[in-house]
This record gives sequence, C-alpha cells and structure tokens, in this order.
Amino acid sequence: MTIVVEAAARTHVGLVRKRNEDCLYAGRSLFAVADGLGGHVSGDTASATVIETLEPYDRQFVPEDLPDVLGRMVSVANTALRRQIETAPELAGMATTLVAMLRSGTTAVVANVGDSRAYLLRGSRDRASRLNQITEDHIYGNLVAAAGNVPNLPARLSRFLDGRIDGRSPDLTACDLRPEDRFLLCSDGLSAVVPIELIHEAMRAPTGPEETADRLITLANDRGGPDNISVIVIDVRAKPI
Repeated sequence: MTIVVEAAARTHVGLVRKRNEDCLYAGRSLFAVADGLGGHVSGDTASATVIETLEPYDRQFVPEDLPDVLGRMVSVANTALRRQIETAPELAGMATTLVAMLRSGTTAVVANVGDSRAYLLRGSRDRASRLNQITEDHIYGNLVAAAGNVPNLPARLSRFLDGRIDGRSPDLTACDLRPEDRFLLCSDGLSAVVPIELIHEAMRAPTGPEETADRLITLANDRGGPDNISVIVIDVRAKPI
C-alpha cells in the first residue's frame, strides 16, 4: 500500500506573551514543534536552533533506520545548542522542548523531549473515536508517584534540550501509518489550555489540515491565549492508483 500525507502548520504568539518562542517545521518526511522555554534566556533562539538543525534531515530513510536516525538527529540538535552557548556564553540557560515525527513509507517514529505532545486520531471520525496521546510529558509530576504539587523542585519540566549531555535523550515511539489517520503535534500553548474534548472535536471534524490547524489556534486564543501556540496537523491518505 502506498500512502500520502498532507500537513498544515500554524503558530501564534497568543494574547499574553510579547514574542513567539515556538518554532516549527512541516516538510515531506519530517514534522517538528519546538517550544522555547519562556522565562529562560533566549528561548526563541533555542527553538529556532533545534528546528534549523533538524531541517536537513527531511529526506527518505530506510524505515528500519528511523529510530536510530531520529535519536541521532535530536542529539545533533542538542549539540548545536551547546556549541552556540560555547560561542556566546550569554546564551547559557536557553532551552527548548521538542516533539518530532520522521516518516518513511508506512512507518513513522515520534521523538519527544519535554511537554510538547503528539496525538493520534485513528479510524472513524465519529464521537466514539479516540484521540490518543502517543507521547509522555516529561514533567516531575509523572516521575514522582502521587507527588501532587511539588513546589520545591527547580522546574516543572524534568527533561528538555539545553546543550547539556545528561538526561537530554528523547523518548522514541514507533507508529504504523494507516489511511485516515490524523496526527497532531503541538506545544503546551494548546494542550495545557484547551480541554482534550474540544481538541478531539476539532480533530474529528470533516475539515482539512489547514482548517483544523486554524481551529485549534482559535480554541487556544478563545481561552485567553496565555502562551505561544503551535500546531501541526498531519493527515494520512491512501494514494490513488
């Protein structure tokens, strides 16, 4: 079976922040969202550096090699951050999350570091369908069982890209691509603001990726737009014979 993908990428500064520290990329085989950490030094530089480093990998790979390739890509991007900091020490402390999908044929691998997410809507678009989060947020609440509020920890995120070597490796999740699949990659400017029920409703609507992406941005801004918002909607279709 041969498949084709159609994707739409949207980013918005939101209604509160003065600048957009998200960066994203939607190509033919590579899709990625990086969320520069607000309140840190040069979050926008960090996210842009990571995306610019990943872009040259938007090409075909052997499906079996995707996990190794994507893991190496994230390592190269993290190294690019470290080299920037070595050249410009005032950038020390910059950091970003990352969620990225690399595909080849009917195989895809998703990498994530931080709390930017990937979702999959598979099969029918009726109310009984499920929107599954296929990444796990790297936050301390997920690492400390029943911790509840953990105010004494230095940061909410337990993993992110900041140029350091230790603890910056991504989680990798393999997915088979099927006709009618719809994927969403997003920053927490969407997922932390819009209830999952409304995200699901927008994702299952009979609209194309562009309209769906626009709708998701609107949903976040309708709730105050407290953060930058970035989304990539990816539709999978069978290629006509």
